[in-house]
Amino acid sequence: MIRICIFFVGLVLFTSCNNKDKMPDGILKPDKMQAVLWDVIKADAFTTEFIKIDTLKNAAAENLKLQQQIFAIHRVTKVDFYNSYDYYKSNTPLFKKILDSMIIQAEQKKNMKTQTVVEK
Repeated sequence: MIRICIFFVGLVLFTSCNNKDKMPDGILKPDKMQAVLWDVIKADAFTTEFIKIDTLKNAAAENLKLQQQIFAIHRVTKVDFYNSYDYYKSNTPLFKKILDSMIIQAEQKKNMKTQTVVEK
């Protein structure tokens, strides 16, 4: 009887530890989130730098159009993206990994461009 109780307690502890790593339903995986977030950030920067200068365009509406295009390209919904964004913001270590990876990739691209220009 004691062995059975110990077995079930161990099983419960094991499964509860495994569930910590499992993503909730509807949350984008880290790689997917990184790709979508990167494009959303670039779209926001484009809107800030170029669209806001054009007084004939509504920057917020243009940014929304860009985001809709990004979500369509990545085959995610706006709701899934923002739910995922909130999830990662509340899970700082996961969000930090995503942001750190984005920074590293941006630096690598920058270095590759610089290297290409120097070689020419």
